[in-house]
Amino acid sequence: MINGARQIECTINGLGERAGNTSLEEVVMILQQHKDLGFYTQVHTQQLNPISREVAEIMRMPVQPNKAIVGSNAFSHSSGIHQDGFLKDAQTYEIINPEEVGAEGSKIVLTARSGRSALAYRFQKIGYQYNRNDIDILYQEFLKIADKKKEVEESDLQLLAQAYQTEPVTA
Repeated sequence: MINGARQIECTINGLGERAGNTSLEEVVMILQQHKDLGFYTQVHTQQLNPISREVAEIMRMPVQPNKAIVGSNAFSHSSGIHQDGFLKDAQTYEIINPEEVGAEGSKIVLTARSGRSALAYRFQKIGYQYNRNDIDILYQEFLKIADKKKEVEESDLQLLAQAYQTEPVTA
Protein backbone atom coordinates (compact mmCIF):
# COMPACT_ATOMS: atom_id res chain seq x y z
CA MET A 1 0.00 0.00 0.00
CA ILE A 2 1.39 3.40 -0.98
CA ASN A 3 -0.14 6.48 0.62
CA GLY A 4 -3.30 4.50 1.27
CA ALA A 5 -3.73 3.12 -2.28
CA ARG A 6 -4.04 -0.65 -2.57
CA GLN A 7 -5.46 -0.93 -6.07
CA ILE A 8 -6.14 0.99 -9.25
CA GLU A 9 -9.21 0.56 -11.44
CA CYS A 10 -7.88 0.08 -14.97
CA THR A 11 -8.88 -0.81 -18.49
CA ILE A 12 -7.30 -2.72 -21.35
CA ASN A 13 -7.65 -0.93 -24.70
CA GLY A 14 -10.07 1.48 -23.04
CA LEU A 15 -12.50 -1.34 -22.30
CA GLY A 16 -13.56 -1.76 -18.72
CA GLU A 17 -16.33 -1.55 -16.19
CA ARG A 18 -16.97 2.14 -16.82
CA ALA A 19 -15.67 5.08 -18.77
CA GLY A 20 -12.94 7.21 -17.26
CA ASN A 21 -10.83 4.40 -15.84
CA THR A 22 -7.16 4.70 -16.63
CA SER A 23 -5.12 2.53 -18.95
CA LEU A 24 -3.50 -0.52 -17.31
CA GLU A 25 -0.38 -0.46 -19.48
CA GLU A 26 0.26 3.22 -18.84
CA VAL A 27 -0.10 2.95 -15.05
CA VAL A 28 2.02 -0.20 -14.87
CA MET A 29 4.83 1.30 -16.94
CA ILE A 30 4.80 4.59 -15.02
CA LEU A 31 5.20 2.60 -11.81
CA GLN A 32 7.87 0.43 -13.47
CA GLN A 33 9.86 3.56 -14.36
CA HIS A 34 9.77 4.69 -10.71
CA LYS A 35 10.79 1.53 -8.87
CA ASP A 36 13.43 3.62 -7.11
CA LEU A 37 10.60 5.42 -5.28
CA GLY A 38 9.22 2.16 -3.95
CA PHE A 39 6.45 1.72 -6.53
CA TYR A 40 5.89 -1.74 -7.89
CA THR A 41 3.32 -4.08 -9.37
CA GLN A 42 3.25 -7.80 -9.89
CA VAL A 43 2.12 -7.36 -13.49
CA HIS A 44 4.22 -9.26 -16.04
CA THR A 45 4.91 -6.31 -18.34
CA GLN A 46 5.95 -8.54 -21.27
CA GLN A 47 2.30 -9.59 -21.49
CA LEU A 48 0.89 -6.07 -21.97
CA ASN A 49 1.01 -6.08 -25.78
CA PRO A 50 -0.10 -9.70 -26.21
CA ILE A 51 -3.07 -9.11 -23.87
CA SER A 52 -3.98 -5.92 -25.71
CA ARG A 53 -3.93 -7.73 -29.07
CA GLU A 54 -6.03 -10.58 -27.66
CA VAL A 55 -8.64 -8.20 -26.21
CA ALA A 56 -8.75 -6.30 -29.52
CA GLU A 57 -9.30 -9.53 -31.43
CA ILE A 58 -11.96 -10.91 -29.09
CA MET A 59 -13.85 -7.61 -28.95
CA ARG A 60 -13.30 -6.91 -32.66
CA MET A 61 -12.17 -3.42 -31.69
CA PRO A 62 -8.76 -2.46 -33.09
CA VAL A 63 -6.35 -0.48 -30.94
CA GLN A 64 -5.67 3.05 -32.18
CA PRO A 65 -2.21 3.06 -33.84
CA ASN A 66 -1.08 6.07 -31.77
CA LYS A 67 -2.12 4.52 -28.42
CA ALA A 68 0.74 4.72 -25.94
CA ILE A 69 2.63 1.47 -25.26
CA VAL A 70 0.28 -0.92 -27.12
CA GLY A 71 -0.50 0.98 -30.34
CA SER A 72 1.23 -0.15 -33.53
CA ASN A 73 3.02 3.21 -33.77
CA ALA A 74 4.13 3.32 -30.12
CA PHE A 75 7.71 2.41 -31.03
CA SER A 76 7.79 3.81 -34.59
CA HIS A 77 9.94 6.72 -35.68
CA SER A 78 9.22 8.55 -38.94
CA SER A 79 10.61 12.09 -38.97
CA GLY A 80 14.21 12.93 -39.80
CA ILE A 81 15.55 14.63 -36.68
CA HIS A 82 13.65 12.22 -34.45
CA GLN A 83 15.00 9.19 -36.34
CA ASP A 84 18.54 10.54 -36.24
CA GLY A 85 18.33 11.09 -32.48
CA PHE A 86 16.82 7.65 -31.95
CA LEU A 87 19.57 5.97 -34.00
CA LYS A 88 22.25 7.77 -31.99
CA ASP A 89 20.69 6.97 -28.59
CA ALA A 90 17.41 5.04 -28.47
CA GLN A 91 16.65 6.15 -24.89
CA THR A 92 16.37 9.73 -26.12
CA TYR A 93 12.98 8.85 -27.59
CA GLU A 94 12.10 5.54 -25.92
CA ILE A 95 12.22 5.46 -22.14
CA ILE A 96 10.56 2.05 -22.32
CA ASN A 97 12.22 -0.82 -24.16
CA PRO A 98 9.65 -2.36 -26.58
CA GLU A 99 10.54 -5.90 -25.51
CA GLU A 100 9.77 -4.92 -21.90
CA VAL A 101 6.09 -4.62 -22.85
CA GLY A 102 5.95 -7.51 -25.31
CA ALA A 103 6.21 -5.33 -28.41
CA GLU A 104 8.10 -6.53 -31.47
CA GLY A 105 10.70 -3.77 -31.34
CA SER A 106 11.35 -0.31 -32.64
CA LYS A 107 10.69 0.65 -36.25
CA ILE A 108 12.27 3.26 -38.46
CA VAL A 109 9.46 4.13 -40.87
CA LEU A 110 10.59 5.80 -44.10
CA THR A 111 8.40 8.68 -45.24
CA ALA A 112 8.96 11.93 -47.11
CA ARG A 113 9.97 13.44 -43.72
CA SER A 114 12.77 10.90 -43.17
CA GLY A 115 16.39 11.92 -43.36
CA ARG A 116 19.58 10.47 -44.72
CA SER A 117 20.59 8.66 -41.53
CA ALA A 118 17.30 6.73 -41.48
CA LEU A 119 17.72 5.85 -45.16
CA ALA A 120 21.28 4.64 -44.58
CA TYR A 121 20.11 2.63 -41.55
CA ARG A 122 17.31 0.92 -43.48
CA PHE A 123 19.65 0.14 -46.40
CA GLN A 124 22.09 -1.39 -43.92
CA LYS A 125 19.27 -3.51 -42.39
CA ILE A 126 18.66 -5.10 -45.81
CA GLY A 127 22.33 -5.65 -46.55
CA TYR A 128 23.57 -2.55 -48.39
CA GLN A 129 26.48 -0.46 -47.14
CA TYR A 130 26.72 2.99 -48.71
CA ASN A 131 29.07 5.85 -48.04
CA ARG A 132 27.86 9.39 -47.42
CA ASN A 133 28.14 10.38 -51.10
CA ASP A 134 26.10 7.34 -52.19
CA ILE A 135 23.40 8.15 -49.63
CA ASP A 136 23.26 11.78 -50.84
CA ILE A 137 22.60 10.53 -54.38
CA LEU A 138 20.18 7.79 -53.31
CA TYR A 139 18.33 10.22 -51.05
CA GLN A 140 17.23 12.30 -54.05
CA GLU A 141 15.72 9.20 -55.67
CA PHE A 142 14.23 8.11 -52.35
CA LEU A 143 12.40 11.45 -52.05
CA LYS A 144 10.81 10.93 -55.47
CA ILE A 145 9.37 7.63 -54.23
CA ALA A 146 8.44 9.02 -50.81
CA ASP A 147 6.53 11.92 -52.38
CA LYS A 148 4.27 9.40 -54.14
CA LYS A 149 3.74 6.97 -51.25
CA LYS A 150 2.77 7.25 -47.61
CA GLU A 151 5.56 4.86 -46.60
CA VAL A 152 8.61 3.63 -48.51
CA GLU A 153 8.76 -0.14 -48.12
CA GLU A 154 11.68 -2.56 -48.13
CA SER A 155 10.80 -3.64 -51.68
CA ASP A 156 11.14 0.00 -52.81
CA LEU A 157 14.59 0.15 -51.22
CA GLN A 158 15.61 -3.09 -52.93
CA LEU A 159 14.62 -1.67 -56.32
CA LEU A 160 16.40 1.60 -55.58
CA ALA A 161 19.57 -0.24 -54.53
CA GLN A 162 19.51 -2.52 -57.58
CA ALA A 163 19.06 0.44 -59.93
CA TYR A 164 21.91 2.29 -58.21
CA GLN A 165 24.28 -0.67 -58.48
CA THR A 166 23.44 -1.21 -62.14
CA GLU A 167 23.51 2.41 -63.22
CA PRO A 168 24.55 4.97 -60.65
CA VAL A 169 21.86 7.60 -60.35
CA THR A 170 23.04 11.03 -61.46
CA ALA A 171 22.31 14.02 -59.35
